[in-house]
Amino acid sequence: MDWREDRIGSAARGENPTLLAATPAGYAVIGDVQFLPGYSVLLSRVPEATALADLPRAERVQYLADVDLLATAVERACRAHDPAFRRMNIEILGNTDAFVHAHIWPRYDWEPEEIVRKPVWMYDPSHWRDPAHELDSRHDALRASITAELNALLASEA
Repeated sequence: MDWREDRIGSAARGENPTLLAATPAGYAVIGDVQFLPGYSVLLSRVPEATALADLPRAERVQYLADVDLLATAVERACRAHDPAFRRMNIEILGNTDAFVHAHIWPRYDWEPEEIVRKPVWMYDPSHWRDPAHELDSRHDALRASITAELNALLASEA
């Protein structure tokens, strides 16, 4: 089975190649596509939860705290890697994938003027399929920085 068919299970088994780090409530992964470099996702550890409200309150609060840690790590890494870093967008949608996950989108001043102040989903759908935006070795340095920042934040929480 392809790891994309079971993103949470493959992360738990250490088979998900996009895994950055495990958090108390989830698995931080870098996005399959990187048209906005640093795009990451926090997958819940509970695959049967289809909405944030499905998690018991304590788990939900921990998950949201982990989202904050991942967003902070992505922001720090992206700010250091690109002076055009603008801000972070955090989204929990669940409209396509029926498992709890949060999108962590770095935004940049170099984005097209007609999109930079709008939701990422306003980008043409081809951005998600274009091989030029696939995660690959070009993203290794940024990926390592996000992982290092996240691990440092997780250690400070312990």
